[in-house]
Amino acid sequence: MALDPIIQAIVDGTPPAAEPPADNAVRLQQSRDGYLMLRAAGGEDPPLASVVDRTIPGPAGDVPVRVYTPEGSGPFPVVVYFHGGGWTIGSIDSHDPVTRRMAAEAGAVVVSVEYRLAPEHPFPAAVDDSLAAFDWVFANAAELNGDPSKLAVAGDSAGGNLAAVAAIHARDTGTPLAAQILIYPSVDQREGYASYDENEAGPFLTKETMVWFKAQYAADPLDWRASPIVAEDLSRLAPALVITGQYDPLRDEGKAYAAALEEAGTPVTLHNYETMPHVFVQMWGVLPAAKECMTEIAETLKKAFAVSGS
Repeated sequence: MALDPIIQAIVDGTPPAAEPPADNAVRLQQSRDGYLMLRAAGGEDPPLASVVDRTIPGPAGDVPVRVYTPEGSGPFPVVVYFHGGGWTIGSIDSHDPVTRRMAAEAGAVVVSVEYRLAPEHPFPAAVDDSLAAFDWVFANAAELNGDPSKLAVAGDSAGGNLAAVAAIHARDTGTPLAAQILIYPSVDQREGYASYDENEAGPFLTKETMVWFKAQYAADPLDWRASPIVAEDLSRLAPALVITGQYDPLRDEGKAYAAALEEAGTPVTLHNYETMPHVFVQMWGVLPAAKECMTEIAETLKKAFAVSGS
């Protein structure tokens, strides 16, 4: 199927991208500033009971988090969310529309984690912060008006990587986990996926940018915390929803991970959005497919929580 006409119109109306700055620090700042501008496509804020910024203990100091509480009376299910951005440019601010919407539609407390970014903090800093945040949320869910027996992880792109790692960590530590929501996840630091070449020029994420992200992160491709697809055991994990986009360089990584989960006996649903590129879920305010996807995510979470802890 062809690229979504709304996306195509955005692409057609956007001037050709300039060559990335040779100075890495300049590129880093421009990329972070530009990515934050994507918030404008997130749509109006849904009603919530509260949105609170706070910190929680981490392995190298306090980790900032943003806690979204839905309307109604708790205790609520809890979703720990890890933002995307190539481990390099994202933030809880860049993904604020996504996490607000997820809390409202899923009826869950969402804890969005501001893990340390590369290159200032290369691998495994993001993993260490993310797992520390996950453990803290489970141990302190009641403080958040949450139910620790109804816990899920979610994330997009690099955050999908961290969510996948957290799901393996949950199994290995005996932490009950209802679901893992992996939105166009980057799950393999190695090269060789056809979708990187098919979608080399994007839109929104190019092969060159993804290679640059991985260079900033500086992870060992064979370390399962960087490439969860190489983990020795992918069985007995929380049921997974894997979202991919046909026009995304990461498409085939997500499909391969879904296949690996299925082969290991972990329940998995794969949905490839045939007309979508990378970052489409962040464009809820302009894309009907983003609304469809968020509804799918919310319904998946609700069903998982209904089973968990019962």
